[in-house]
Amino acid sequence: MSRVTPVDLHFIEALEGADPDKTPLVVLHGLLGSADNWRSHLKVWQQQRRVLAVDLRNHGRSPHADGMDYQAMSQDVIALLKKEKIERAHILGHSMGGKVAISLARLAPELTASLIVGDIAPVRYDHGHDDVFSALNAVREAKPTDRKRADAVMAEHVSARPTRLFLATNLVRNDDKQMSLRVGLDEIQADYDAIIGLPAGEEPYQGPTLVLRGADSHYVTDDMIPALKEMLPTARVITLKEAGHWLHADQPEAFQQAVSAFMNEEDK
Repeated sequence: MSRVTPVDLHFIEALEGADPDKTPLVVLHGLLGSADNWRSHLKVWQQQRRVLAVDLRNHGRSPHADGMDYQAMSQDVIALLKKEKIERAHILGHSMGGKVAISLARLAPELTASLIVGDIAPVRYDHGHDDVFSALNAVREAKPTDRKRADAVMAEHVSARPTRLFLATNLVRNDDKQMSLRVGLDEIQADYDAIIGLPAGEEPYQGPTLVLRGADSHYVTDDMIPALKEMLPTARVITLKEAGHWLHADQPEAFQQAVSAFMNEEDK
């Protein structure tokens, strides 16, 4: 069990048009993502309910801190819910954020109205981010003065431009007019083995669960379903066509509609 002290997480809140009687939604991003990645989705969901998109520790505008295991990250979110006086919420997490969401649901089912998991299974994955870490470390060392140069540096390690554009969301201009990292890269790399590991918690989460997976993704394969069902026995698995791991970006409308329909059903 992690003994890491919770950090005060930054979040984006959407309230315009929200029905105060509906259960809030909390959104958790994936590795090297941030709450900013979810702004277009927040515009849709805020028409129905209060929505909080969270920057997990060492990501976005949240503090940098040691410890990236799922016990620590889920406790950060639990502390945020209590601070915001949210007694129950729908918890949506994508990729790493999905494992944080699963951990939260297992550790604090009383806070979890439902669980929505985006393209991740509760299994241990192989190491697969060496090129990404190399690209970000190269930018940190090169200290480029603009995004074009930063992209050229990253291209030496990551050939896919969409991936580089995603990584570039972690770049900010510092006081020396250089592009620097806002992500806690050292802390993430130090505890990467925990990130690719299992969610926290001992008991299965028995509450309502929706798992959305991309048809073109390898993150939730059919042979992972037994492990998924063991930890999330009520899970309903929906596959989005023509979608990869970033299914919420590949099929935004289908993703939004599936999430909204599930929450509305559980709110009845």
